[in-house]
Amino acid sequence: MKNAPLLKIEDLRTYFYSRSKQAFIRSVDGVNLEIRRGETLGVVGESGSGKSITALSVLGLISGGPGVIAGKILFGSNGEQKDLLDGLEGYVKIGREQNRIMQVSKDVLGWERRSDEVMRTIRGGEIAMIFQNPKASLNPFTPVGKQITEAIRLHTKITDAQEAAERAIYWLKRVKIDSPALRFDNYPFGLSGGMCQRAMIAMALACEPALLIADEPTTGLDATIQSKIVDLLAELKSELGTTTMLISHDISVISRLSDSVVVMYGGTVVEYGPVRDILTASISSKHPYTSALLASIPGEEHVRDKVALQAIEGDVLDTINIPAGCRFYARCNRVTPKIRENCERREPDLREIAPGHRARCWLYFD
Repeated sequence: MKNAPLLKIEDLRTYFYSRSKQAFIRSVDGVNLEIRRGETLGVVGESGSGKSITALSVLGLISGGPGVIAGKILFGSNGEQKDLLDGLEGYVKIGREQNRIMQVSKDVLGWERRSDEVMRTIRGGEIAMIFQNPKASLNPFTPVGKQITEAIRLHTKITDAQEAAERAIYWLKRVKIDSPALRFDNYPFGLSGGMCQRAMIAMALACEPALLIADEPTTGLDATIQSKIVDLLAELKSELGTTTMLISHDISVISRLSDSVVVMYGGTVVEYGPVRDILTASISSKHPYTSALLASIPGEEHVRDKVALQAIEGDVLDTINIPAGCRFYARCNRVTPKIRENCERREPDLREIAPGHRARCWLYFD
């Protein structure tokens, strides 16, 4: 257990049924990743790549059918590895054709009851989440201090209201909200977006979770506030060493805060490894999608030399009609005649191309 990752996801699949198209949207389609204790794992990718759905699947917050249908989510809880999907397979029947899932029958109510039993002591306590839109995530009819106090009393051993309130004020101060005792009684509509995000961070950390999931923590904030939130997260990472899953479109944020990085495309992981190997532009041995993402980041030379930004050609993958071959093949500019047939017909495995560095690309296969 000492060397086991805090979180390990194996072949996670989360599908949604489109009534209009009479087909499954494969939002998360065979994701494998792990996070070690004290590590910050960055997750990057275009909108629709499956980043947020992966995080919500871990927390058991996917409702409706079919939702999560297969895989394992192993979490180190109280000295043992607990599968957060344990006992749920009996509520799902899967029909396959040529090893592809074509039909799903799911007892949604039974699944949700069992999932709530498994997650009751995990969600909010051992795993906490900072959501994308803080104002939408906070209850508009309850002061932010009371919301943090309720979370503390629910997920920690502190049950006394006064002690919980003092702890809430301490965490509001810790996340650098000005006049924390005053803000304690403010409603979310009376706070700015940046203050609401700080309150969400305080609520998440006040319960001292083993794993923190931060889903686009700077989205919707202006540039100055974004910078301050990133500075705050960097400071808390240094002080607390909390194991974190950080989801962001901003590669500079991921580069600054993360130890390892996962690159997702079309519902699956296409590259995984140390952030210094994957997000360093000078290192050429990376997935073509990662290279394209890095090339699209604006820099000084674009302003100074009036160089146009390099866009990724084509459209984001339609996760209803996933091709048999490489998911990025239709947009890839590094296909060679030697690998073209494989790219068209066979999906590559996530294979190690350097120590600790894996990529899902035929370029690196013998």
